Amino acid sequence: MTLTSSYLLSLTTFAYLAAAFLYLVLWVFRVRKVGVLATIVTVGGFSLQTAGIILRWIESYQLGYGHAPLSNLYESLVFFSWVTILVYLVLEWRIRNRVIGAFATPFASLTMAYASFSPRVEDAIQPLIPALQSNWLIAHVVTCFLGYASFAVACGLGIMYLIRGDSREGDGILSSLPRKRVIDDLMHQTIIFGFLWLSIGIITGAVWANEAWGTYWSWDPKETWSLITWFVYAIALHARFVKGWTGNRIAYLSIIGFISVIFTYFGVNFLLSGLHSYGSQ
Repeated sequence: MTLTSSYLLSLTTFAYLAAAFLYLVLWVFRVRKVGVLATIVTVGGFSLQTAGIILRWIESYQLGYGHAPLSNLYESLVFFSWVTILVYLVLEWRIRNRVIGAFATPFASLTMAYASFSPRVEDAIQPLIPALQSNWLIAHVVTCFLGYASFAVACGLGIMYLIRGDSREGDGILSSLPRKRVIDDLMHQTIIFGFLWLSIGIITGAVWANEAWGTYWSWDPKETWSLITWFVYAIALHARFVKGWTGNRIAYLSIIGFISVIFTYFGVNFLLSGLHSYGSQ
């Protein structure tokens, strides 16, 4: 059997689904060995996905197209899940708490499942349309998706914070979650990280738009919704720094912000037409 990028990425889908299940089992039953296995499966899936992305890039050159695998919806979904897992693994390594995986890895696993199983997604490697034939493609997509992935993890942390509530030691599965203060700090730091990358992504997108269409900003639906998303997180950070908001308020804003991300990513492609309509291909 010929090893292809599609095969590796299909295996990645099952690896991430298995990892999400194992992290959930870890949270509910608090079995340390299950947590170790969940991390091993996640790292294994991440390695498979990395190999799949690299192989897809090589395959594009073999077909004579020669471009980074970031040009259509399928490829962007794959990259989004890859960056989400990367952000999560760094977070897990940093705080040494695997329970967070029960709230972070589902974003990546569901994204890969949608990419792999949805009949609306075309996964064939295709030549770039003229507007995408630019060196700014990688810079813009990578920076935006670093922001999106960070916001996905922040959303998971926000959900975790709200579920954690005021539970104390001995309160069942909720007591196995990190302390509220720890979750709050992680949520805040992740939002800052994502906000910085989204800001850079919007800037690189404006430069690219000027190169492709002769204008830095045209109020295209995706541009507009990217700006709306930016403002949601700007409000969250402003409220934190100036008003001292913490806890539930920031948790809700992290969830609202990610809903805006999802609409920017999917809703604009499917419901609105504009210069970024190729993103739904």
